[in-house]
Amino acid sequence: MSTPRWQDTAKTAQEYRDASIARVHPPIPEVPPSLPLDVTGIPQELLSKEEIEITQTTAEDLVAAVSFGQLSSTTVTNAFLRRAGLAQKLANCVTELLPERALARAKFLDDYYTLYKKPIGPLHGLPISVKEHVGMKDLGLNAGFVSWWDTKGTDDAHILKILWDAGCVFYVRTTQPQTLMHLETSSNLYGVTVNPFNRNLTSGGSSGGEGALISLRGSCLGIGTDIGGSIRSPSANCGVYGFRPTSYRLPVDGWAATMLGSEQIVPVIGPLSTSLSGIKLFMKTVIAAKPWLVESSLLPFPWKDGESHLFSPEGKKLKIAILWSDEVVKPHPPVTRALREIVEKLKSIQSVEIVDWKPYKHEFAWEIIASLYFCDGAKDESQAIDASGEPWRPLSTFIIKDNPYVKYHSIEDVWYWTGQRESYRRAYSKLWNETATTKNESGELEGMVDVILCPAGPGTAPPLDHSKWWGYTSQWNLLDYPAVVFPVSRVDVEKDGIEVGYKAMNERDEFNHRMYIPEKFEGAPISLQLVGRRYEDEKVLEALEFIKEASGLPSKNFMR
Repeated sequence: MSTPRWQDTAKTAQEYRDASIARVHPPIPEVPPSLPLDVTGIPQELLSKEEIEITQTTAEDLVAAVSFGQLSSTTVTNAFLRRAGLAQKLANCVTELLPERALARAKFLDDYYTLYKKPIGPLHGLPISVKEHVGMKDLGLNAGFVSWWDTKGTDDAHILKILWDAGCVFYVRTTQPQTLMHLETSSNLYGVTVNPFNRNLTSGGSSGGEGALISLRGSCLGIGTDIGGSIRSPSANCGVYGFRPTSYRLPVDGWAATMLGSEQIVPVIGPLSTSLSGIKLFMKTVIAAKPWLVESSLLPFPWKDGESHLFSPEGKKLKIAILWSDEVVKPHPPVTRALREIVEKLKSIQSVEIVDWKPYKHEFAWEIIASLYFCDGAKDESQAIDASGEPWRPLSTFIIKDNPYVKYHSIEDVWYWTGQRESYRRAYSKLWNETATTKNESGELEGMVDVILCPAGPGTAPPLDHSKWWGYTSQWNLLDYPAVVFPVSRVDVEKDGIEVGYKAMNERDEFNHRMYIPEKFEGAPISLQLVGRRYEDEKVLEALEFIKEASGLPSKNFMR
């Protein structure tokens, strides 16, 4: 029996996806034949008033409404199935809908509530979207490779079991790129996932299906993964919240990827959401299940959000360091403006201290992490691509074939670069410790920077196939620091003009500078990133909550 051509497999994948969407009832409306660049308003024109209201409700409010019997899980699930199917037609972000599974689950939850007059768990009736390579039993698990199309999940991923036990509904799976190693979402199975705010721009990646879906309110809470920015890039590009937790806090058993078992740069799983409270709900729910009892690599400590991590001892100020540029690639004017506007607001708050953060060898940090991504010389990735005869996507070529740091490493090479990683981490810790102003009676440092406020990328969402500088996100993967991305504003051509006379620092910077033509980015979301020290995840989210309330963020309504 001959092996099917990759084009035939891709056709099968897309027909399978389209058939899953066709099984939603009532049928999902057709979109206009000629779409505008900004499609975020189209769902409001095509869905019912009830569907719009439900899908525009945040995760935490939906859980409350279903848990108190104000909405049925079936009604909520139907609304999100229809909006997710519509999102696929607008941004190409879905690999399949799960209408039968989802509605059977919703009915079970409704029957449970009717019988016991209480929710089954903290996520009772909440629809959650899932990135495709997070395994679901008996469903495809291709991780963006055509040659893996026939692979099926043998069990649900550990994190999905926890969320299921908490009462959620899984109803949609989302796109990812070839190799899972793009800051965009482009594969030969499904094509390109685009940005709902501007279809000429990328949704980001590798969790770009999640970013686009949540941006279009086809989901209010979703699951992504991150090894170099794959949660934060799509969150930033699409104007939603996304959190990269410190490694070994959330369970990862059951996902599909090449190079499984590599420990040089540890990938993590985490949430994307329409709200910061949705992020916190996700983290608290998963960690409350004590996943370390099943997945022994995880660290056994609870989610600590019952007390403040910011203003103790009494009278302490929140000390925020501002990283304006990594001194490798300067951010585009909209990003710098957003940073400047927030800083001005924060400076007026008595309980906040603002200082500048001097980047420490961020270009060398990229050399380290890029040397550790593919210790087999990308053999595993290359074989997975070449096995089907599918062509290499442009950003697969960029991150592997055109990457000077991709080499086969001997054991000694792995030791060397792992040692460089640890030396760099120590140096960065020293830099952070040196921000302290005093020591207490016990000799502990006080007055250190609490969090770093910085760009989430070298610009807003770039044009397709242009996401080539990872440094604003991969920096924190190398250091294993928790980082949350959040929406701030939108590109304004009048305010965000080209920086005339700018002299680029290097070729990467020149590429990024020449890319920026304000009119091409009009209306794109501007997002920023807040970073904390390792295992200070709760502190980072608390700091963002404070900053949001103090500065009135976001300044534009991103969620229609």
